Amino acid sequence: MELRVRDGRAVLAGEDESGEREVDPHSLPLGADLAEALHEWAKVADAVVRTETPADGVASALVTRRGKQLAGRIAAVMNAPVQYTDPVSGELVSVGAPEAPARATVQTVTEDEEPEPTPWGTGLTVSFITAAIVTVTVVSLSLGLGETSRWLALIANILVVGGLAPSVWLGRNVPVWRWVAYGVVTGVIVAWFALILTLL
Repeated sequence: MELRVRDGRAVLAGEDESGEREVDPHSLPLGADLAEALHEWAKVADAVVRTETPADGVASALVTRRGKQLAGRIAAVMNAPVQYTDPVSGELVSVGAPEAPARATVQTVTEDEEPEPTPWGTGLTVSFITAAIVTVTVVSLSLGLGETSRWLALIANILVVGGLAPSVWLGRNVPVWRWVAYGVVTGVIVAWFALILTLL
């Protein structure tokens, strides 16, 4: 397949049973954007070639570079090499289809590799501190509101637990935050047990 400019339009030439044939890019499965880009490039290239004064070196270089880029895009879409005829210099350049990217190697844990050990000491310390903070906070809030109204204390407890629940649920499987989640759950349970004891 060969990319050419013919009368301000981009055409793709190829061989079939009847000989060489030129087709409009819109008739091929290239996508509307690529076909339009080819025709825009062809109009600019035709204007550069038709100018009475010698073509500017910068304009010619831009037309050549853009043509090679578009030929590369065609080669990628069609998965086949494309020849490109430079409309300014008439040079024929072959642009190959890009190679398929190498598949990323997935690193797996082999039997020889040991998984990272669980930091029980640090994790339980974080859980204990979090549980203590949550217990003191929930008990203080509940007792303070309980002096005004027991219903208000109950609603406050439901709101606090309801607000913490989504974060605890999301953090339960995260390696670091799971210890905080364990501490929050433990703190709420201990606080409610303490509040039940104060009611007796």
